[in-house]
Amino acid sequence: MPLVPMSEALAGRRAVCAFNAVQLEVAEGIVAGAEAARTPVVLQLSENAVRFHGALAPIGEAFLALARSSSAPVVVHLDHATEESLVDEAIALGFASVMYDGAHHEYADNAARTAAVVRRGHAAGVWVEAELGRIGGKEGAHTPGVRTDPAEAAQFAGETGVDALAVAVGSEHAMRERTASLDLGLIARIAASTGLPLVLHGSSGVADAAIVDAIAAGMRKINIGTHVGRVFTDAVRGALADESLIDPRRFITPGRAAVAAEVERMLRTLTPA
Repeated sequence: MPLVPMSEALAGRRAVCAFNAVQLEVAEGIVAGAEAARTPVVLQLSENAVRFHGALAPIGEAFLALARSSSAPVVVHLDHATEESLVDEAIALGFASVMYDGAHHEYADNAARTAAVVRRGHAAGVWVEAELGRIGGKEGAHTPGVRTDPAEAAQFAGETGVDALAVAVGSEHAMRERTASLDLGLIARIAASTGLPLVLHGSSGVADAAIVDAIAAGMRKINIGTHVGRVFTDAVRGALADESLIDPRRFITPGRAAVAAEVERMLRTLTPA
């Protein structure tokens, strides 16, 4: 199946998994895993990854081409973009979904900026995700006050017209152990107050069983980045134990295969048909 919009990936499903890739080989593994599981997947490219490559177009075009050639439905999504110009570039390039992250702004500024992005995105038929409440990773998601308020989330949804909302409910970016404790009651209250699909960022730090519970409470998009990076790196590190290796394909190939296997496993576990 070709590149698809988020609404199609979610149709008839409780949730979709969204995996971040920094380079093409990891993206190939993600798509291969989705093909093996015969399950829709969201292929994500973050603002930080774009900075690593120096520009959006080369790596973005590669992700889009990979999605178009896949036998599984693939949504290509721009993740955690704080620069509106980058969001606009992704929309023009053909991304089906974008996240504008204005959570570092004061509420009124975040709402105004997000609403403007939503208007431009919807005019192009693009799904727009936003964030309310700091999710953590640098500041820490478990510090006092770092949670999304359900009433404020409902107000934000009404003022901006966003399609999905990333919320702070106990997960944290860049966790290496899957030990985060989610506030399932808060997830349910935000879902009820907004009527929006909710997005769980920092899912690499959440155990499979807890993610399944979060989906039951109202999460609809499950973002996974650090975990995939670790799977790839562990496999590459193992291959490089052979000090005679010179050809990068000899150690990248097992990394890509490991990503495909883990993505397939997670899709079958977390978002079965």
